[in-house]
Amino acid sequence: MKAHLYLRASTKDQDALRAKTSLELFAKDKGLSVADIYSENISGTKLHRPELIRLLDAAYPGECIICESVDRLSRLSQSDWETLKATIKAKGLRLVIADLPTSHIMVEDKGITGQIMEVINSMLLDLMATMARLDQEKRVERIKQGLANKRIADPSWAPKGKGRNIEKWDKVQSLIIKHPGMSAEDLAKLAGVGVATVYRIKRGA
Repeated sequence: MKAHLYLRASTKDQDALRAKTSLELFAKDKGLSVADIYSENISGTKLHRPELIRLLDAAYPGECIICESVDRLSRLSQSDWETLKATIKAKGLRLVIADLPTSHIMVEDKGITGQIMEVINSMLLDLMATMARLDQEKRVERIKQGLANKRIADPSWAPKGKGRNIEKWDKVQSLIIKHPGMSAEDLAKLAGVGVATVYRIKRGA
């Protein structure tokens, strides 16, 4: 059986490929062959992610999606999580989470025990996805509260925005000129930046 490894980190400062080796070993231990590895730096609150979409387009029914943990796949709203689950099910894919043992049975043929475990696993996935979303919401609320407290303490205070990385900015601009028909995703990979950065540069932001 083939496996598609999905790795995600929230920002460019984090290493999305951090868990690559452990997931490859996990797949090997389960007797799976790795079809491809999909890695991206993007928020887990976004449903439409280039590499996740590429995975869902490339995978065939009966194959596995392997993630390190539920929060690497989803910090989605409830409705978006339901949409993603429905898409995975419609494609006939098996979702395996390395740190969720109940999901490991998805790589095996299902008897009656497998069917029972699948129900239990589905409930645990929903619970962990909800916890990941709530954790994200609490994190955002803490940041907002911290900013509000700073403004109360010093009304003249204003957060400092991130400055442009001139070298990367110039690199993307030169690639756009050199390869006018290249997609934003391919430009981002060549320049080592996020896709959103490419779109900002294209807009002249």
